[in-house]
Amino acid sequence: MEKWQKIQTVLWAIGCGVVLLARTVACDSSTPLIVSAAASLTNVMRSLGQDFEQRHPGVTIIFNFGSTGDLVAQMSQGAPVDIFASASVKHMDQAQEKGLIVVQTRKVFAKNVLVLAKPTLGTRALTGISDLTSPQVERIGIGKPETVPAGHYAQETLVAAGIWSAVEGKLIFGSSVRQVLDYLRRGEVDAALIYATDAKVAKEQVKVVVELPGSRILYPVALAKTAQDSQKATLFLDYLATDEAKAILIAHGFLLPESER
Repeated sequence: MEKWQKIQTVLWAIGCGVVLLARTVACDSSTPLIVSAAASLTNVMRSLGQDFEQRHPGVTIIFNFGSTGDLVAQMSQGAPVDIFASASVKHMDQAQEKGLIVVQTRKVFAKNVLVLAKPTLGTRALTGISDLTSPQVERIGIGKPETVPAGHYAQETLVAAGIWSAVEGKLIFGSSVRQVLDYLRRGEVDAALIYATDAKVAKEQVKVVVELPGSRILYPVALAKTAQDSQKATLFLDYLATDEAKAILIAHGFLLPESER
């Protein structure tokens, strides 16, 4: 038995040497690429991943979606991650300060817009953010400002509008922007502050009242220090800047980094 294990080890080593000489992507081609991405990127990342896999046979991507703050916490605790895609510059800065990313690979690949939305079947009359102070509006959904970028942007917007204290008691907090979207879909809140792209995902159940200016919503992405295959991960990072990837981003309602909005 011991002799057979030694033979297996030698064969594996020889195989790896051949692969390295052939300059292929990795010795173990079955090793998946793990991408931790903000919840608001769920649909578009799945589309991007599918297109990337078709263009790179043999490469498999596994996505881990969640609130950006939670993803940083997971990385800090040693979670295996190859690429980190954040919904805020703030959380990417935190990842950088903790030494969790390869700084030279960091770049912005998409932009978004915050909107005030309501359930399509909602009866509350809303025309602007000041209407949230109305007694008719009883429940307002936003993400947790501490861990959910959309929640942080929502808080900034409400403070800037001078109505934070007036609506604070009405706020229903979600653990991710997608949870807030679910509140809207089910009519559990009268209004919510979410991304335009999330409203687009649920356009049958959710109606955009108005776009909310002021928040600079950027999506940075970077190679994680824990990347098992940096060559394969770099291929995906480069892919995000291609015309094909940009077309997918636009189709899902995202703005490109070079857009003026």
